[in-house]
Amino acid sequence: MNSEITPQLAGRFASSRRGASLARRAAEQCLTEWGWPRTTDAFQAASLVVIELAANAVTHGHVPGRDFLLRLALRVDGAGPATLRVEVSDSRGERLPRPATGREGAESGRGLVLVRALTCGWGSVPRPPSGKTVWAEIPVPEGLAGATVRSSG
Repeated sequence: MNSEITPQLAGRFASSRRGASLARRAAEQCLTEWGWPRTTDAFQAASLVVIELAANAVTHGHVPGRDFLLRLALRVDGAGPATLRVEVSDSRGERLPRPATGREGAESGRGLVLVRALTCGWGSVPRPPSGKTVWAEIPVPEGLAGATVRSSG
């Protein structure tokens, strides 16, 4: 049975390059507050996944006047390791993410290849009435999951 631990970040950011950068900074600040050292692979992976998903929301999910949403949550499954779930929601539900096919010179989708390499899973779900949420889950080393839980109390 999956359960979600209280520490989480939820924020709304302008659908712009600056908004994507601010989303990454907010995620990094949240992880730091949870006790994650910036030098760990999990911290670096989370930062890269956030900026890739935020950049995609800005590039492919932009609707004038609409922001994108970022959510981070630690998920613990008693049968397996903890994961950090990153969710980025935008207003363009008809534009689903597709990773690059590996063709040389492909102009888009390369970031999702990176997301796939850094995560234990990713995908997208509809976000009615017209948007979508792209999610990714990053494995969290046991020591970092424990630090996160302690920092929430």
